[in-house]
Amino acid sequence: MQFRYLGNSGFKISEITYGNWLTHGSQIENETAAACVRAALDAGITTFDTADVYANTAAETVLGETLKGERRQSLEIFTKVFGATGPKGHNDVGLSRKHILESIDGSLTRLQTDYVDLYQAHRFDFFTPLEETMQAFADIVRQGKALYIGVSEWTADQLRAGHALAKDLGFQLISNQPEYSALWRVIEAEVVPTSKELGISQIVWSPVAQGVLTGKYLPGAPLPEGSRATDEKGGAGAVKRWLTDDVLTRVQQLAPIAQELGLTPAQLAVAWVLQNDNVATAIIGASRPEQVVENVKASGVTIPAELLGRIDEVLGGAVERDAAHTATRSPQHREA
Repeated sequence: MQFRYLGNSGFKISEITYGNWLTHGSQIENETAAACVRAALDAGITTFDTADVYANTAAETVLGETLKGERRQSLEIFTKVFGATGPKGHNDVGLSRKHILESIDGSLTRLQTDYVDLYQAHRFDFFTPLEETMQAFADIVRQGKALYIGVSEWTADQLRAGHALAKDLGFQLISNQPEYSALWRVIEAEVVPTSKELGISQIVWSPVAQGVLTGKYLPGAPLPEGSRATDEKGGAGAVKRWLTDDVLTRVQQLAPIAQELGLTPAQLAVAWVLQNDNVATAIIGASRPEQVVENVKASGVTIPAELLGRIDEVLGGAVERDAAHTATRSPQHREA
């Protein structure tokens, strides 16, 4: 396992992060979830990403229970705040001071730890003054409940504003967590250049495009039984955009490139995002321990420029690059 610095800080994380969105507390049994976490630890992963909203807090509970026997100083635990949890009352959502300060205490209890290494704004809040949000994060850092602060799916302008306020308040904004894959490159035009300027790293999710870049979905064929595309509660809606014959045919053409590198298509997809020097880590999920063991083999892989060019040629017009998509990720209305 290779390690990278997160943003302009001295904080190192494993370049493969284990994440439990859609799995822990929902898709898979707790015993299987624990086995996946143990497989991650055995493979050298030290960084774990979750959120209070995943499975309505159950994902944090499962992760905390599984990690409680490990040496805390050897782990990097990330969680997030924004989405509605619990009874979803009128103050149970967003980035208000009230919701942030109450949420961090809930997350620490469920994760069975005194602090998280990185506390992230899960989305941008259009209904709370950014000054209020950043002041709450500053207080959490000073209280020792979070060591670092990050965000998720913020636009370049939002990152710039948040970074400036954090600096004024005496702490650093060091990370952004966007979707990024060989098929979904919307951060490349604006978010990545701005982040490089500000000293912010990307913690990327869905590097295999909800499983599409594994090659398991075949053009003109029925969806594989038990796959995410067949699970309406487990992300089927997010996968559907890629399930066209054009995209799936192009993805099949990546297999020979992966073979040249001695990789599976999934490993190639994870390795691809790690070629971007603004990416600190790629988040992988798993419903079976074997998936973790396979995907960590993407760590340390260098894809030659010639093969990166071939990947671009193969995927061609199937790649989404419109930077405007990032702005649509944060809710334009209150959930509660």
